[in-house]
Amino acid sequence: MSFHGGLDTPAPEDAGNIKAKVLVLHGGDDPYVPPEQLLDLWKEMRAARVDYQIVIYGGAVHSFTSPAAGNDPSKGLAYDEKADRRSWEAMKAFFAELFR
Repeated sequence: MSFHGGLDTPAPEDAGNIKAKVLVLHGGDDPYVPPEQLLDLWKEMRAARVDYQIVIYGGAVHSFTSPAAGNDPSKGLAYDEKADRRSWEAMKAFFAELFR
């Protein structure tokens, strides 16, 4: 599971070894993760037939779950209350599915 994490994959061929379910919670305006990385991750997960979910929160930047990140998205790091709440709910649903 990843909350606003880096999504680069130095060894894309390793995706075929993933057996766990994957949840990626990503800020749609995160300047630290180029759109190409997100697209590459999606392609790798798909090609490897990984059970994955990628959720993109529009307007959210990096560190959207951390109030300590401040509230100025122009800096690339900022708390986003709506994305934080939504991602927390997505995580709880993911865990509920995993640990039935």
